[in-house]
Amino acid sequence: MGKITVEESDIKGLKVITPTVFGDERGYFMEVYNKQDFDVAGIDRVFVQDNQSASKKGVLRGLHFQIKHPQAKLVRVVRGEVYDVAVDLREGSDTFGKYHGVLLSEENKKQFYIPEGFAHGFLVLSDYAEFAYKCTDFYHPGDEGGIIYNDPSIGIDWPKLNGTELILSDKDKVWGNLEEYRKARGLV
Repeated sequence: MGKITVEESDIKGLKVITPTVFGDERGYFMEVYNKQDFDVAGIDRVFVQDNQSASKKGVLRGLHFQIKHPQAKLVRVVRGEVYDVAVDLREGSDTFGKYHGVLLSEENKKQFYIPEGFAHGFLVLSDYAEFAYKCTDFYHPGDEGGIIYNDPSIGIDWPKLNGTELILSDKDKVWGNLEEYRKARGLV
């Protein structure tokens, strides 16, 4: 027990987890996930699916969420570095539409816990990154939702890439903004 440090963010429910890393001349060892430690930290979730992606510098994935089957996520970087973002979409939340960003890298080994009710995305800052995450529900095709990454009402301060162009999927280029999301959900 006690092999992780948990930092609460300024948005209720979002947590940054730093594992204890045991290193020596051979390399290192760390527990990526220990249910007992996470339960003590208030993350008493059952994860049902693990995913991993690889991306090159400038790839921006997001901001994504599942509509009828929301997922909590525990995300981390295995190789490289990303700027990871969660946007609060919880109806009635005092921080609705606010975001929290965290730098995740193979060096800092931090993880970011994102509960259900958030849109999620990340920008690859290194030449190459491998991104791994656990989910509390399975992926349901056709249940995807998204918010455009550069919505000025959210105001995400994405890191500058000094000449590297952003690379987005076709769907990530055309998601609606937060106001359109609110209207579609009957929140205005």
